[in-house]
Amino acid sequence: MNAHIASRAGVRILARRVGEWWHGLSRFQQWGVLVPLVVLIYLLPVLNPPLLTTEPGTDFPIAMFNAARMALIAIGLNVVVGQAGLLDLGYVGFFAIGAYVAALLTSPDSALGVRYPWLVVVPVAMAVTMLSGVVLGAPTLRLRGDYLAIVTLGFGEIVRLLADNVEPLRGNRGFQQVAGPPGTHADGSPIFTQTGGTPWYWLVVTVIILVLVLVGNLERSRVGRAWVAIREDEDAAEIMGVPTVRFKILAFVMGAGVGGLSGALYAGQIGFVNNQKFDVVTSVLFLAAVVLGGAGNKVGVLLGAFVISYVPDRFQAVAEYKFLIFGLALIVLMVFRPQGLLGARQRLLARGRDAYRRLVGRPEQVVTKGPTPDSGRGVRT
Repeated sequence: MNAHIASRAGVRILARRVGEWWHGLSRFQQWGVLVPLVVLIYLLPVLNPPLLTTEPGTDFPIAMFNAARMALIAIGLNVVVGQAGLLDLGYVGFFAIGAYVAALLTSPDSALGVRYPWLVVVPVAMAVTMLSGVVLGAPTLRLRGDYLAIVTLGFGEIVRLLADNVEPLRGNRGFQQVAGPPGTHADGSPIFTQTGGTPWYWLVVTVIILVLVLVGNLERSRVGRAWVAIREDEDAAEIMGVPTVRFKILAFVMGAGVGGLSGALYAGQIGFVNNQKFDVVTSVLFLAAVVLGGAGNKVGVLLGAFVISYVPDRFQAVAEYKFLIFGLALIVLMVFRPQGLLGARQRLLARGRDAYRRLVGRPEQVVTKGPTPDSGRGVRT
């Protein structure tokens, strides 16, 4: 028992020292570390490392694309669940809307009869999903906790049932020949195909970097601070003047836009969309990636998404038991490390202490019970 406690303390100390080292680096030094890491991530499908390579029956670049796509989905869901603290069990609905918009606008099976360029379709898919986030969030985000989870779960099921029963959405028949990004090789063959995973992987990794920059800037802004306040204590945030409903809708809209983008990328890569990939189980897998990696931590959700997507592709023998394995893993994680593999860094209190020290010009005093020499006096500024 003592050895277990000592090992956990050692991990915490190591994590703190790594964090202190990282934040002690200048911006230029941080980029000097990140750029080689990003280059290595881009080269993974080409290098095909022996430790990461998949079994002969699974194409490694496609497996890497699936992991990157799951990571993009997890980033969008993390805005809703990790940053704003809103339990969303129907995120697959936004993913499905993005995929169906791409299919309706690019497939020859569409009743619209017109095929639009992929570069036009992606912004439209994001706009439609963001609008659906407003439509869902405006009347429901006054709810909290389990009630909100039930409403979002119903939203995901409504989208799936509409795809199954509305004739223009073609149910199980689906849409074939969904278009992908433009571009051809020197010999005239397309760059983006259903069997070539490497270009798709590079595209999704590039999108992930752009989304991470956007989300990171939001986290450091007034919007991010409002989301954290809502996540920690919504009543206190509202008392302090934070328009909680507005910021919760904004979180839903941001998450919906990323979900629609990932759905459009998925539809373009696989080239076929029907109602079989947008069930509740898929939505739970999305949520499991966020919880496993660490809700509120961007790097953590990337790690969780990679585990959720890569393990079944890497070990085909256990692929059919993936739901059991991930379920047990989450139970163990909630018992021993409820914050996830890489929990969110809580810096607000530390920043408050730093601001206090700068304000009064001396270290923060420890509050003790009983009268003190300063009792009854306020802090002079």
